[in-house]
Amino acid sequence: MPNILLYVLILVLKTIEVSMATLRIVLITKDERLKGAIIGFFEVILWVILVSTVLTNITEDPIKIIVYALGFSIGNYTGSKLENRLAIGTTNVEAIVRKEDGKQLSKLLREKGFAVTAVEASGMLDKREILYIHVPRKKVKETVKLITMFQSNVVITINDIKPIHGGYKLIRK
Repeated sequence: MPNILLYVLILVLKTIEVSMATLRIVLITKDERLKGAIIGFFEVILWVILVSTVLTNITEDPIKIIVYALGFSIGNYTGSKLENRLAIGTTNVEAIVRKEDGKQLSKLLREKGFAVTAVEASGMLDKREILYIHVPRKKVKETVKLITMFQSNVVITINDIKPIHGGYKLIRK
């Protein structure tokens, strides 16, 4: 096999292998252990093939090391972009709104199918309401857009969560 073709193959396979590793780790942390284990099986097969290929005559062809490392870097980037696109899991969107807007915004979000918990709060100058909204990660942008269209000077934070019990629609029982 010509060297350039071997380098391209190492680069592509290493990128795929590390992307799989990134997804596997995310799946396992999101309690999708079986899916993570299945991905891990194929990931290790690729890894063994790649490592044995790279280590063969490595002193005569050290460029394979550079290509392997480049594939690792690209795989990390690609895997993280892929995971963002898949948006696995649940996110807590927390919105701090003016008290007078809290009830209307809660109603609007509920009408759109979101689970909302509202808590009264005090800001520096006036009364506020904190809205806690648990949404699938795929719906975070939609949720934030709805909130900011309703009130532009809202404070919004998001956190990935791991629901374990109870709740509306999303949480495992």
